[in-house]
Amino acid sequence: MTDHLEIFLRLLIAMTIGCVIGIDRNLRGKPTGMKTLGLVALGAALVTMASMNFVMDSDGDHRDAVSRAIQGVITGIGFLGAGVIVHERASEKVRGLTTAASIWVTAAVGIVCGVGWWKVALMATGLILLLFTVGRRIEHMLQHRWLGKTHEERERIAAREED
Repeated sequence: MTDHLEIFLRLLIAMTIGCVIGIDRNLRGKPTGMKTLGLVALGAALVTMASMNFVMDSDGDHRDAVSRAIQGVITGIGFLGAGVIVHERASEKVRGLTTAASIWVTAAVGIVCGVGWWKVALMATGLILLLFTVGRRIEHMLQHRWLGKTHEERERIAAREED
């Protein structure tokens, strides 16, 4: 039971840190936000734990093969995710980052399932759904900060805050 609590806390803390960084990016008018970076941090934690701890083979023969498989999946999924990211030149907006992060973290959940950690996959899925639900509300609240401002005003505010 303690092992599952430890795993859950690792996932929760990684996701929370990603969310905090995403809130900062959102407040500064950057294209990545709370949900996107929360998903990326959660996925990175899942993949790291999968490659380090989940495969408990006593003779070690399969660890290298599993590690290579995980690397290949993550690389391949990265290309798939890149395909959904769109930069709109007319509005200078970037769209699809959260969708790409969703694809990537879903691959990480699949990896965890593949190594047989069903409870961890279910924990991660719960955190993902929580992030989508709560994150949408928080981002909506943060958007009010930018409401009524032109794109140029938002850019000036973001530039001042970066200084």
